[in-house]
Amino acid sequence: MSAQYAETPGPGALPLRTIGDIRAALRSGHGFPGDRESFEADLQRALEASSETDLNAVGAVIVDYRGRIRLYQDPEFDIAVQEGTDLTSLLKREAPGR
Repeated sequence: MSAQYAETPGPGALPLRTIGDIRAALRSGHGFPGDRESFEADLQRALEASSETDLNAVGAVIVDYRGRIRLYQDPEFDIAVQEGTDLTSLLKREAPGR
């Protein structure tokens, strides 16, 4: 996890180094719909399941939501989603029996 934590954000990217950074980004509207509430619930579940010496589940939640926020910020993400949607529509139209 240390290699992921040490990754440097690209230009214009949010710092996202702490739980506070992630919370601030989600409050500011970065991330996918529902992520703000889901983050708090997932973080709480991870904390409750963790022992005092093993916080890997907490780290996994942090890494997951940091990735979601960065995906949401990536302008190419919307393009990729649209391409996938277009391809799905095309495949449905071409499917036998339709």
